[in-house]
Amino acid sequence: MRLTALANTSSIGPKVEDGATCPDGDGATGDVHKERALDLTGVLETWGDSLVLAMAGALVGLVFGVAAQRSRFCTRAAFVETCQGRLGDRFAVWWLGFSACLLGVQTLVFAGGLQAHTSRFIAPMGSLSGALIGGLLFGAGMIMTRGCAGRLLILSASGNLRAWIAALVFAVAVQASIGGWLAPARLTLMSWWQIDGGAGRDLLQITGIGRHGGLALAAVAFASGLWLFARTLPGRLALALGAITTGLCIAAGWGLTQAIASQSFEAVQIQSVSFSSASAEFLMRILSTGTAPRFGFDAGLLPATLVGAWVGALIGGDFQWQGFTAENKLGHYLMGALLMGLGAVLAGGCTVGAGMSGGSVFALTAWLTLIAIWLGAAMAWRLHQAMDWPV
Repeated sequence: MRLTALANTSSIGPKVEDGATCPDGDGATGDVHKERALDLTGVLETWGDSLVLAMAGALVGLVFGVAAQRSRFCTRAAFVETCQGRLGDRFAVWWLGFSACLLGVQTLVFAGGLQAHTSRFIAPMGSLSGALIGGLLFGAGMIMTRGCAGRLLILSASGNLRAWIAALVFAVAVQASIGGWLAPARLTLMSWWQIDGGAGRDLLQITGIGRHGGLALAAVAFASGLWLFARTLPGRLALALGAITTGLCIAAGWGLTQAIASQSFEAVQIQSVSFSSASAEFLMRILSTGTAPRFGFDAGLLPATLVGAWVGALIGGDFQWQGFTAENKLGHYLMGALLMGLGAVLAGGCTVGAGMSGGSVFALTAWLTLIAIWLGAAMAWRLHQAMDWPV
């Protein structure tokens, strides 16, 4: 049984002893903090850490699925617009969502609700070669499959059978890259250029701007996102709210897992939305429940995202069964999904997992991955244009 005293030893914020006040002198605020910690402790005692994490993942995934589907949030479409030399509707939606993600997460860090330096994007040893090569492969793959990992889930929930097949191959490739026949190649590529964990992977420490600078940069990014959206899509308030909600789901994932980790006796990894590891885990649960990992955040994330996107498709009247046609080359989808799977494991995540979740905590490797994804997408797009393939 958890002891009440442990409710005050949260790693988030200062410790508040009985009868003491918070740093701002507000004793009532301290009591509220203790009550919230005790409430969470009771939930963990009743339901268990694994189930609570899965429920947190399901909540975030459900909202993410609805918001991403209704806002047409798509990294691939945004990057294609930049390759065409313009910042159009799709880029405006993506940038607003991404900048909202930055602001939400950096606000959480500034308020003490997230210890970003303990996340997998910063604390352990990383690989610069993995980030760069993985990003290039992922970017090329998402052009070939007409969507990144997250977008394939959204399209699958809308009845797109091509996306279902690509998502399945992507999950197989991720698992093969983690512990299967692609693992040796992945380990070799990651070993070429490694970097120590800690300050060397934290852009806020590398640049010396710290938490205040991170929050300021995020605020400027969000202001530019609002300006670009208003200029490109004036009057589309619902679309803007959908994009912002999509980005804030990343902050919600970080905040919920950090809160659970701070009150758990067990080691709990703080994390947020990422569809590469979640896809592989979901596949393993389908194939063999006995060898699948124990329930956690990812276990609830992926199925709930599918349900949320399906609900969004029904609300908008977008659900429609779609298969392959003469213009949809099956080989492109299969090869693209394979490249994305290997690339995601090399880079430590997909466009959402590394690009948004990792980028929002200003991890060096995550930003390198995002840049490499854009470059890989640009090269693949130019190749498609030269070969007169559909993009």
